Amino acid sequence: MTDRESPDSSHTRPDGVTDSTVAAVGKLSEALETVERARGHLYGFHQLMGHADLQVEQAAHMLRAAGHPDLAARIERELIGRNVAEGRWTFQLVEEFDDGYWTELRTLDGQVRDMLVAGRRHLFEAESKEARRTRGRRGHEARPAQDG
Repeated sequence: MTDRESPDSSHTRPDGVTDSTVAAVGKLSEALETVERARGHLYGFHQLMGHADLQVEQAAHMLRAAGHPDLAARIERELIGRNVAEGRWTFQLVEEFDDGYWTELRTLDGQVRDMLVAGRRHLFEAESKEARRTRGRRGHEARPAQDG
């Protein structure tokens, strides 16, 4: 049986680590979380633009069927399959982001945590939880019950 009133070792500060180090490592991890949200928006943009391209194509077909072949042809020529950025469709933007900035930030976040806080994740938040929870009260335990 575990002591649910004490955080597990993965959420406790290693000896000798200062408050400013915990805060700085926490800020870098917070930045990673923000970038993860931005990445989700980028994937959303990618999917929405693909869907919009199909809708534009449908509109061109509908315009042609409604007797407007010149407008349909212009839409097909100018918009369908068009790059959204110089030389790139959205899948290429996603790949470039994933292979570049996102990968580098994830790598550096892990290296900083390994070097400064023994690889521990969410240490700043774990300490905040300990400072804010009501000890001994149900729903305020430091950790979940261990399965039998």
